[in-house]
Amino acid sequence: MPLFRYANVRLHPTAIIEEGVQIGPGTSVWDNVHIRHGAQIGEECIIGEKSYVAYDVKIGNRVKINSFVYICNAVTIEDGVMVSAGTVFTNDRFPRATTPDLRKLRPSEPDEETLPTRVCAGATIGAQCTIGNDLSIGRFAMVGMGSLVTKSVPDFHLAIGQPARSVGYVCRCGKVLALVANLELDSEHKLTCAACGLTYSCNRGSISELNPPR
Repeated sequence: MPLFRYANVRLHPTAIIEEGVQIGPGTSVWDNVHIRHGAQIGEECIIGEKSYVAYDVKIGNRVKINSFVYICNAVTIEDGVMVSAGTVFTNDRFPRATTPDLRKLRPSEPDEETLPTRVCAGATIGAQCTIGNDLSIGRFAMVGMGSLVTKSVPDFHLAIGQPARSVGYVCRCGKVLALVANLELDSEHKLTCAACGLTYSCNRGSISELNPPR
């Protein structure tokens, strides 16, 4: 793939970039990455070695995709997201290789069974996670390593387990604000990050920022 097609983009010579891919300036694509046609990748991203980005996937600016990540069709990743090594996205709840009579392969193009996934701005997905479909991972949420995500994760929530469940709340900076087990769910709480000083209001599991950075 000739480098002149992507100004100010660092492409490893073993990367496979198909036609119609958009890559923003300042982005690095490392060895043996495969990016399918129609994918859109923003500015100052890192796509780690041996990762796969399916056709028409949309990735925002300043996103870190670590090694061995599989991102399937119908996934949208917003700005500032971290996807750690070995994470797998899925888009079909009832996958089959063939028609019911086993005589034909099912087509690979999206159909009514293809369901979307959105990872919202600032979120982190830990290593070796499996992400379901028809769901979203909220702004600045954090999914712990090895988790199986089968339903949406709200903004600023910490979710872990198989299946993943919310066990706490996290700051923009990534530090844990509080654990669900330590809070009365029927009361409103003011949470302050011990690391950076940002403050939040937590009420019945919903969390909002009181002094977001400008």
